[in-house]
Amino acid sequence: MKPILIHTHFHKRRTGVTRSIENVLPFFDKNFETYIYGYNVEGKKISTSKLKSLLFSDREVVVHCHRNNEIMRMLFLRFLGAKFKLIATRHAETKPSNLTLKLLKKADKVVTLIESMSKNLGIKNSIVGHGVNVDLFKPKEDVVLDKVQQKNIILCAGRVRKAKGQVVLLEAAKVLKDHKNWALAIVGKIDKPAFLEELKTIAKKHSIESQVYFIDETSDIISYYQASKIAVVPSFSEGFSLVTAEAMSCGCSVIATKNVGVHSSLITHSKNSYLFEPGNISELEDLLSKSIKNEIPNLGKLAREEILSNWSSKKEAENLIKVYQSS
Repeated sequence: MKPILIHTHFHKRRTGVTRSIENVLPFFDKNFETYIYGYNVEGKKISTSKLKSLLFSDREVVVHCHRNNEIMRMLFLRFLGAKFKLIATRHAETKPSNLTLKLLKKADKVVTLIESMSKNLGIKNSIVGHGVNVDLFKPKEDVVLDKVQQKNIILCAGRVRKAKGQVVLLEAAKVLKDHKNWALAIVGKIDKPAFLEELKTIAKKHSIESQVYFIDETSDIISYYQASKIAVVPSFSEGFSLVTAEAMSCGCSVIATKNVGVHSSLITHSKNSYLFEPGNISELEDLLSKSIKNEIPNLGKLAREEILSNWSSKKEAENLIKVYQSS
């Protein structure tokens, strides 16, 4: 009889964490009887009553949590006598709060995503980077976006907030003024309306407002990757930066900030995409200008090859199974 594996997901929004869970689930079926406990995520769901019947049985059970509220739910059941191995992933690069650290210390195994996150945590952990569903996130030609008029698209996907660097991108995007057949699509949930107005003001200042599109987060993000020639990830901080890996998997030539999240592990500058210093507007502007004018190569094909070789969800699942099966 296979051991049980349960991933938890109690979050009102679908995020990169959500996608990372969905990406790896199919690869566990050979080794585990796999379930999802929670909501707002695709997968074989398990009810609370079924969960309890398994946790209080003699079956071997591994529960993998991704947020504090999920860890607390499972620790309460353990307090009542449930027996299972608890795995917890830390998804943020910042130093954890005292509460988070206390909860993580109660897990049997802790997983982090990148080396800097591992070091900042201050407790023993295993590094397992996210993987991409390469069969879903793949290049596709002649994808047209109804919401964008221009033929050539630069994409910036993810939360729209100061830390994600969209101000830097909008300032650098003034190069679009001389290339009317190019557009910038900023796709993601806007945290604060005032910040959106700030970004629109910058676009107007550079007379590129007709070439800049602000699009709310969408479940059809793959079409935006596939329709875009270039993807820019100008973040000052990232937990992992799954959008960078997804864009590369879809064949985008990516321009991302150096030493942020997993960017410098994913990208070898000028080999499979491009890196620039966080906050350096002129450096980003230069890369955008040269990319648009084909003065530097589009590296989308090599970007895809990097993901296929080293960053697939299958590889992530294999590394997680090693954590689950370790004593």
